[in-house]
Order: sequence, then structure tokens, then C-alpha cells
Amino acid sequence: MMQRFLLPAVLLLLAVSAEAQSQAKPPEPAAGASQQVSPPQNQRPPAIVTRTETVVVPVTVKDDKGQLVGDLQKDDFRIFSDGVEQLISRFSSEAVPLSAVVVIDNDLPDRAVAQVQKSLAAIAASFGPRDEVALITYDQFPKTVFDFSLNNDQLFTQLKRLELGSHPTQTISDPTTAGPMINGRDATTGVGLPLHGSKRAANTDALDDAIYAAGSMLKERQRDRRKIIFLISDGSNSHNNQHTFEETLRSLLEADVSVYSISITRSVPVGRSLVQRGVSALDKYAAGTGGDTFFASKQPDLERLYSDVTEQARNEYTLTFSPQEADRTKNFHSIEVRVERPGLAIKTRAGYYQSAISVGR
Repeated sequence: MMQRFLLPAVLLLLAVSAEAQSQAKPPEPAAGASQQVSPPQNQRPPAIVTRTETVVVPVTVKDDKGQLVGDLQKDDFRIFSDGVEQLISRFSSEAVPLSAVVVIDNDLPDRAVAQVQKSLAAIAASFGPRDEVALITYDQFPKTVFDFSLNNDQLFTQLKRLELGSHPTQTISDPTTAGPMINGRDATTGVGLPLHGSKRAANTDALDDAIYAAGSMLKERQRDRRKIIFLISDGSNSHNNQHTFEETLRSLLEADVSVYSISITRSVPVGRSLVQRGVSALDKYAAGTGGDTFFASKQPDLERLYSDVTEQARNEYTLTFSPQEADRTKNFHSIEVRVERPGLAIKTRAGYYQSAISVGR
């Protein structure tokens, strides 16, 4: 009797189990149909990346009295590259921290070295707590005295300890070039040996190499800082530099470095046209990089200029553009900045190198 009821129950259990398996198993695709795999629910589509070349152009604007003009707005500026007007994508008139290399000529004329020596400690006071500063001296070769630091007290100590060298400026007599002599006296004047020779020793100052070394130090500093070379020199430059002027200037433009020079000797006679100032190496570096050149020979004037240099560099306008209609077959591209307001003088870099401009996203 029990067998009669047990057999139907087993058959019913097998039927229910088969039905459950058929519902859990996915349906087989039809013959010839393509299989599609659904992507995971949390997978995101790939990001679209755009690359934009940008050129950053610091600009100094002064009035006819040589004073900084700080009230200009974006619409007051126009910028051209290779003669083609560019769209100013970013504009700032905010002060920025400095990355500076102070470069000091260690072979100054003896009549000027004492004034410079007494003024050196004031250089530290011209930098602020957010500025990072390094120190180089040079004569035949550049020498790093102090690496980049935000510690102004350490910079002050290094400058106080620094002992500058000099060269004589008196005339050096050279008997081998003297005129006719009678009993040790000049036959034409009757006095002792005439003084012949140069008024200074042979020039061995490696100005180009010193600026190149400073630019190399600044190359890797952050782009959100203004990178400057703070140069104190008489402008003497040897013919035996390892780096040429052209090579050095290119390295500065590629690294966005501006040169601010304090000359302790006038580059042109008083009253000479300022157009002719370009003959000086100091002026050439300043003009090419958008920096500036100042003159002072006395301690009070030097100390005042130290602050003027850093104030000007820190408070430049910053214009940014993405080159349009650029000739990609050329590496160097000129830059010109114009201001709508009349009577203002503009200083900016001469151009940029295509191979060195930054690429953003």
C-alpha cells in the first residue's frame, strides 16, 4: 500500500527539481546569433583628453617717469606672436613669489668694490618670506655659494660673510713700449718712464657662463613663481666663455627666466640716446628676457635699487595665451605686447621657443 503512494511522490519531486534547473539556466543563443557581453555596471567611459600649449608672458609697464603702472586691466593689453594677434586666455596682476638667483661679479673695479661690499647685506632685506633665493659669484668661473632657500636669515649671513675680489684700475707702466730714453728719462719730456699699458688687467670675467649657470638652476623651479636672475656687475665679459650669448639667451627663454641687472658702471655716456644701450651685455640680456637694467655706484643707491628690482619683478602683469596660426616649421616665435593707454613703456620677453612651451590639459 505504501509503495502505491511512494512512487508518485518521488516522480513529483523529480519534476519540481527539473523545473527549477530549467529556470536557473540561461537560454541558449540561437544558431548563428552573435553573443554580446554586457559591461560591468560600474565601468566608466574613457575620458577625453585635450592638450593645450600655453605661453606665459610677464609684462612690466612704466609711465614716462619710470614708475610702475599697476592699474591696467585685461582689455588694456593686446599680444602678438609673429605679428598675429593672440587671444589672452588668462590675465593676472597679482604679486607672485620669486625664485631668484643673485649673481655677483667677484672681479669688480677697486674704486667700486667697497661700495658694493658695504651694501650686500641689504640684498636679503629685498626678499620676502615666500621668496626662495640662491647665490652665485663669478670671475673666471661661476661658483654656487648658497643654494635655494626660503630662510632669509641664512641668506643674510652668507652675504655678510662674502668678501668680494677686485682688479686694479691704475695705469700699469710697461718700459718695453716706452719712447726714446736718455739716462732713464723720456727724451721728449725730460721726466721719468712714461706709463704705458692697459688701465686694467686682462678681462677674464665669464659673464655669459655665470648667467647660464644661474638659468640652469632656475630651470626646474616651479612655474607658479617668477624666475629671475638678480645680477650685480660692471658688465665686463671675457671672450673665453664656454657658452655664447645666443646660447645663454635661448636657455633663459626656454626656462622663463628674466634678467634684472644693476650696473655699477654706466653702459653709455650721460646724454647718449637710450636706443644705444643695447651695446651692453647687461642690457641685451635684460631686453631679451623682459627684465630691466639699473645703474648705481654708491652704497645708498645700491640698497634702494635692490628693493626696486624685486618689487618690479614681483608685480609684473602675467598674460597667458595658446598660440594660434603658429608656423610649426619654426622653433622661435617673436612676442609683442601693446597697451591701449598712450605714453607707457612696456618690457617683456623677446619671444618663446616652440620646443619649450608648456602643455596642459
